[in-house]
Amino acid sequence: MPSVLVVDDSLVDRRLAGGLLRGHEGWTIHFAKDGREALEEIELHLPDLVVTDLNMPELDGLELVKMIRLNYPLVPVILMTAQGSEQIAVQALQTGASSYVPKQCLSADLCNTVEQVLSISKADRAQARLMRRLKQQQVKFELENDHELISTMVQYLQDAALGMGVCGESDRVRMGVALQEALVNACFHGNLEVSSSLREVDHHAYYDLARQRAELAPYRQRRIYVSADLSADQAVYTIRDEGPGFDWSKLPDPTDPANLEKPSGRGLLLMQTFMDAVEFNASGNQVTMTKRCKPKATQTNGDHS
Repeated sequence: MPSVLVVDDSLVDRRLAGGLLRGHEGWTIHFAKDGREALEEIELHLPDLVVTDLNMPELDGLELVKMIRLNYPLVPVILMTAQGSEQIAVQALQTGASSYVPKQCLSADLCNTVEQVLSISKADRAQARLMRRLKQQQVKFELENDHELISTMVQYLQDAALGMGVCGESDRVRMGVALQEALVNACFHGNLEVSSSLREVDHHAYYDLARQRAELAPYRQRRIYVSADLSADQAVYTIRDEGPGFDWSKLPDPTDPANLEKPSGRGLLLMQTFMDAVEFNASGNQVTMTKRCKPKATQTNGDHS
């Protein structure tokens, strides 16, 4: 049964986040009022995931992310961001957080984000041990617009990168988030042509339209093409859809903290933060992401066997 630790100095916000998460059957929720209390709670009851506010007394969210990354590299962290915390949120993502949810979107997005990151963070240790003996791998896939296939694809690519030694356990989750964002973009925004602006207005209408279009021509005939080239030095992923593409140069700058609350740039921000290079083709229907292997000395304890 997965356990989630919610950290926030605001009692109201703790109750809000905890109430949303308790609505998901099978999750155990624990609470801490600041970063220092969170570390004490983690020491007593190691959670599967931490959801934390950023602006807190004693030990803020950024420092908490750093401490968890250092001492508990297998525990992913999701940030709850509020207006005014954009700069520190970007720093936390760069430091080691796995994802984020704006506080104004908690009701719509918190449970989905936690479920996504929990799913990505599960590792098959036996398979990972075998994969570490693999020296090079090149694969190509052709996927339907199926969310279950996308999740399985992310799991496969994560395990392969971990096995090849391109990333450690702590970076495995973050890289999986980047891959998930790219694949979901290819499916929803590319092949099914569902705009993120609809999601801002009506969360349910967004997913209903995607399900409808997945059964209609010409959308249902379109495929997602995934290729991965992995070696001991790096992993290169290319993801292409058959949609009309888009002008990616017109997206808001995802590195600008002022754009952190904009859904249209969220995926790109996570991709650029968690990968070493992200490039689009001219038509905007293909993205190539590169993750380079860190020197062994910089890998966190617990990242390798």
